[in-house]
Amino acid sequence: MFEVRRDRNNNLGLKGYWIRLIGGFLEARTLLNNPEMVNKHTTTYYARDQMKALGLYMNTEEHALLPLRRAWHVFLFGQLSIMYLSMIYGLLDESLDNVVEMGRDLAFLIGMFFIIFKMVFFSLYADEVDEIIDALEQDHHAEVKGPGTAINRATKRRHFLLLMALDFVWTFAVVIFIILLISTPLWADQTLPFHVAFPFELHDPSKHPIAHFIIYMSQTFSIVFANIWLVATEGLSVCLYSQVTTALSVLCVELRHLPQHCTSDGHEDGLRWELKRLIRNHQSIILIVDRCNQLFHGPLIMQMIVNFMLVSLSVFEAMMARHDPKVAAEFMVLMILALGHLSLWSKFGDLMSQESMEVAMAAYEAYEPNVGSNGIHQDIRFIIARSQQPLIMRASPFPEFNLINYMAILHQCYVLLTLLLNTLD
Repeated sequence: MFEVRRDRNNNLGLKGYWIRLIGGFLEARTLLNNPEMVNKHTTTYYARDQMKALGLYMNTEEHALLPLRRAWHVFLFGQLSIMYLSMIYGLLDESLDNVVEMGRDLAFLIGMFFIIFKMVFFSLYADEVDEIIDALEQDHHAEVKGPGTAINRATKRRHFLLLMALDFVWTFAVVIFIILLISTPLWADQTLPFHVAFPFELHDPSKHPIAHFIIYMSQTFSIVFANIWLVATEGLSVCLYSQVTTALSVLCVELRHLPQHCTSDGHEDGLRWELKRLIRNHQSIILIVDRCNQLFHGPLIMQMIVNFMLVSLSVFEAMMARHDPKVAAEFMVLMILALGHLSLWSKFGDLMSQESMEVAMAAYEAYEPNVGSNGIHQDIRFIIARSQQPLIMRASPFPEFNLINYMAILHQCYVLLTLLLNTLD
């Protein structure tokens, strides 16, 4: 559907990789220092660059050109797979008779499964994601000088800074979570960040101190990379829908300034040309949302299920470990991260739906009976009619991501938590 623009340079030096890694934050700093500027690229572009700098994103072309990065991917998958299997073995071998330990192991198994799932997804569908990112980039750069240009640039700049600020907060929260996990053996009654079990009790520090140290370092490495991967993949996924919201906001501004394209002598050629362009732009946005929902159908379903289970389990475990503040605090952090993750997606789903409905209002405001011919009025009515049905972030058969359904999920988590606590009592 969209033409893919290949990576501009795969052979970057150390400075180039560093710029890719923090390029979005550097751009945000530039925008803060120069309020009149507009971001050079979309948030999706910088999120993809960040993943490439970390060696986490490869399309078909890069798979063929970068064998070392492909080997790095295989190593990471192997490392995480070994840790995941050892966590399952630890759950089955040692945790089934302890409710708190079993719940803790299940919570981290669920979270790790989601991370591995997203890793596999982006490894398989990077080309399709490239198509959507390039389409959003094309829309971002397709600026037409007009009466609403200044407002359009301010809108793009505001949305970009908001996304980068949220990315910074999310990264900071995950860093705290990583530190808590890695330092768990120092302040909790356990010897490793994750509860695992190996044959011959290799995980026991009293019997195999060297093997235990190797397992600890392996878990530390896996925790850091898995969470970095989570931040990067989720950041890119959220930015895709957020950039659609930005495009809808710009479309609303252009529609409200539409009557100003009619010349003073009554000729409507400029008005007709601009209206046709906006109709094509609106259609392109609708196609991008449909493509995103289709492509991310599996991840969105997995995300809904995983967040529901994580919130329920973390709250339950925090209640069960309420007499142990250190363990309870760890689960409270996990609960806050899960709730923050789900609320972020729900809020951006709400924003996109609301902004898509604003298109109808903007088109209605652009309608002036004394300006333009009947054909132009008919096109405006067409935009209004097509905007009556909001664009939604959804993966059937699950409901769409919005704050109403977010509250419904929290209610179900509370019901499940109450049932579990009553059963144990």
